[in-house]
Amino acid sequence: MPRFFIAASNIFGGVAYLSAKEIEHLRALRIRHGESFTVCDGEGSDYTCRLLKMTPDGAEAEIISQTPTVSEPSVSCTVFTAFAKGDKLETVVQKSVELGAGGIVIYPSARCVSRPEGLSVLHKTGRLQKIAEEAAKQSGRGKIPPVTTEPSFRHAVASAAKADLPLFFYEGETDCHLQHALNQLSVPVSVSIMTGPEGGFEPEEAAFAKESGMRAVSLGPRILRCETAPIAALSAVMYHTGNF
Repeated sequence: MPRFFIAASNIFGGVAYLSAKEIEHLRALRIRHGESFTVCDGEGSDYTCRLLKMTPDGAEAEIISQTPTVSEPSVSCTVFTAFAKGDKLETVVQKSVELGAGGIVIYPSARCVSRPEGLSVLHKTGRLQKIAEEAAKQSGRGKIPPVTTEPSFRHAVASAAKADLPLFFYEGETDCHLQHALNQLSVPVSVSIMTGPEGGFEPEEAAFAKESGMRAVSLGPRILRCETAPIAALSAVMYHTGNF
C-alpha cells in the first residue's frame, strides 16, 4: 500500500492532513477519491486512510484504522560513511535506510577523493535526505532516518564513540573480526558503524579512533569498496540482533 510520512500534529479529529508537498506523490500514484493508503507519523504509528479530497494546497484523508509501526528494528544503528565520489553515497544512503539504519552521517577523511564544501555540502545533503525519504516509503519504514554531516573526522569519531558498540572498520585490523565484536554484546541498544573512503583510513586516523573508545574490527580478508562496506556491516548487525 502506498506510504506517506506526515507530522503527528497533522493527524487529529479522525482526519490526516497532507501538505501540498505530497500532492505530487498522490497524483503520481493515481490515488483517487475513496482509495486507501498508509500514513506514518514517524512516532510509532501507522494509519490506514481513505482519500476524502485533494486541492492544490493539500489533501484530507479519513483515518480508517491505527496500528503500531512494526518495521523499525530493535537496535539503533547509525552509519558513519566518508565522503565519496560519484553516486556512491546515494547507494549507501538508499540501502542503509532499506536495511534499517537509524541515521546516516557523512564526514571528511584524509584520503577522501571528494571534498565538497559550503553550499555544495548543503545541496548534497538535501539530495541524500530526499533519497532517504523515498527509500523509507518504499521499504515501509516507520520513520525517515536523518542524513547529516560532520565537519571533520575527529568530530565524527566523537559522535560515533557514544554508541554502546562503536565499530570502526579498518582494513589494517587483523585481531578482531566483526563476528567476535558482535558476540561480546548480546543485545546492544545502539551501534555505530564507521567506514572509510575509497583509499581507506590513514594509520593515524585508526589510532585516534581506538584512543577515542571505538572498536577496530575487520570485515574479513577481502577489501570491500567504500559503498559496499557499510551495507555489509549493517546487514551483519541487523542479522546478529534478530532484525532479519
